[in-house]
Amino acid sequence: MHSHDLAEWRHDHVFDAGNPAGERGARVVMWITAATMLVEIAAGWFYNSMALLADGLHMSSHALAIGLSAYAYATARRHAQDARYAFGTWKIEVLGGFASAVFLLGIAALMVWGSVERLFKPEPIHYPEAMAIAVLGLLVNLGCALILGRAHHHEHGHAHGHDHHHHHDLNLKSAYLHVVADAATSVAAIAALAGGWWLGWAWLDPAMGIVGAIVVAIWAKGLIAETAKVLLDREMDHPVVDEIRAVIAERGAAGATLIADLHVWRVGRATYACALSLVTHDAQLTPRQVRDWLAVHEEIVHATIEIHRCSDA
Repeated sequence: MHSHDLAEWRHDHVFDAGNPAGERGARVVMWITAATMLVEIAAGWFYNSMALLADGLHMSSHALAIGLSAYAYATARRHAQDARYAFGTWKIEVLGGFASAVFLLGIAALMVWGSVERLFKPEPIHYPEAMAIAVLGLLVNLGCALILGRAHHHEHGHAHGHDHHHHHDLNLKSAYLHVVADAATSVAAIAALAGGWWLGWAWLDPAMGIVGAIVVAIWAKGLIAETAKVLLDREMDHPVVDEIRAVIAERGAAGATLIADLHVWRVGRATYACALSLVTHDAQLTPRQVRDWLAVHEEIVHATIEIHRCSDA
């Protein structure tokens, strides 16, 4: 792909970084989460429920992280026409997802700290009021999950129309995980409050805070690994790499063309670039011809081709 081809690709794919449905959903969920967070923190503090307070504090990190997701969408869209971003601004969204996952880990640590402290220093809990607030938090979380779930289905359907591999909006996924984690901690808070209220197990409230923190940390770790893979261009195990090798092996067999070096990295949610070095006996082989071979895979939007000819060619 020559410079004018790359410019044309940027024009056609410049908004690959965007997901309008995801951006709108993230913005709405951010404000809903922030309002519910304030109610839960105040109620948890007033009614002495560690599980409810942990859920509210946990939700505060989600409000910030989901706001970060919305900001990442807006930033990627605002700079989409900036030619200094050689392959567009999609990775701004991935960076937003990575930062959100780090927030998840941080709040999980805070939840463990607070819960352990409450285990050793228990305080009386106003169970009926605390449970009512926890149920409200759960309903809000389920509503937010529905909003982001619809945005995910919209994005997922759009992606399948362009590529046969599965690709996900990692920024949207991070926001969705925050909401799901909130819902899980709300369920844990309700279970803990019910056990303490009906069975007298006051220890269950902080214990559920610890369990919830562990679950959140596991989810955060998975999201960090997934986003870091994209940010660090660790894509050489992706199926598209084998597809490139298969094309060269099939189309270059007649001229005894072999791959000497291959690098593949993602430049969009479902698009890739590659740098390919070939050794061949075919004196007529050109980079344009190799690009034509690769054109069967539409997800390869940019290819840098280097050809080394054997001495007997």
